[in-house]
Order: sequence, then C-alpha cells, then structure tokens
Amino acid sequence: MIQPLPPLPKPEFVLIAVEVPAEVSTRIAVDLRETGIPGGLIGYEYRPLSEPVYFGDMGERGLVVIATTGLFGRIAVDVASGHVVQISSVASTTAGHVNGDLASFNRCVAAVIARFPFHVEGDERRDGKVAHELRVLVTGIDGTALVENGFWETFCDDVEMGNYGGWDV
Repeated sequence: MIQPLPPLPKPEFVLIAVEVPAEVSTRIAVDLRETGIPGGLIGYEYRPLSEPVYFGDMGERGLVVIATTGLFGRIAVDVASGHVVQISSVASTTAGHVNGDLASFNRCVAAVIARFPFHVEGDERRDGKVAHELRVLVTGIDGTALVENGFWETFCDDVEMGNYGGWDV
C-alpha cells in the first residue's frame, strides 16, 4: 500500500539579509541588508532570489529584483521611491504597487504566514471569511497594499477561491 506523504511543516517567517550590486543607492542597499527580505511566503507567491538583480533602466526608475512570484513575475524594490513593486513578467516595463516600503512588505508577509493555515478541512464555506481577514490584516499594516489586481489583492482572491487551503501547499 502506498503511504501518503506527510504534511509539509507550517511556513515560518524568516528574514534574509541580502547584498546588492554596487550600482544600487546606499539607502536601498542598507535597507535590504539591515531590514532583509522574507525567506518565503506560501506556495509560489513569493520566492527570494539567491542574489538580487539591479535593473537601472526600467522606464523612469531603477529596480532591485529580490524575488519571483507565480510563473513569470518578479518582486522588486523601486530605487527612486523605496516601494515594493511587482513586475508581471521579465519582459514587462511596468511595475504594480505591492507595499509602501520593504518593512511594510515584511510585516504583511509575517502576518499572512502567522494566520496560516487558512482553512479547516471540510469547511470550504470559510474561504470568503478568511480572505476578508487577510485583507484586514494587510491593510492594517499598509493601507496602500490592496490595489486592484495587485499582489495582495490577488493573493486574497486566491485564498477566497480555496487556494492555499492547508498544510499541503
């Protein structure tokens, strides 16, 4: 008889200090090194890169790409504003808002991980309630985080649809 795989351990929030390329401004380099970036989120929504990548010519701004998201997206820090942004693909030159700064992003990730697991097995009716709780958590940390079709709104929508249900993500 085939034994089922054991459940994955609960995700843990950890911060990783990162070194950035020399071209990056001192303010952003210090922020990434001292504040750090999350070591992960849940599923494939956020996976840190082993080394950040600097793109100095992304429209009018420079971006330090720190992670991947989904199949082709990237999470980056906007060098001009300090905002955390999402790029939908490596070919994209537009960036969507994620959080007002790196510290807010880190606190949002920590709060979402602390709330996991999102569902109780057999109680799929709670999906909407859990998604609402996550929206309240995220906006309580950063009132700018829930932009339409943005990173956090999409994540909450996915939870509402039943994704990231439990320990099996």
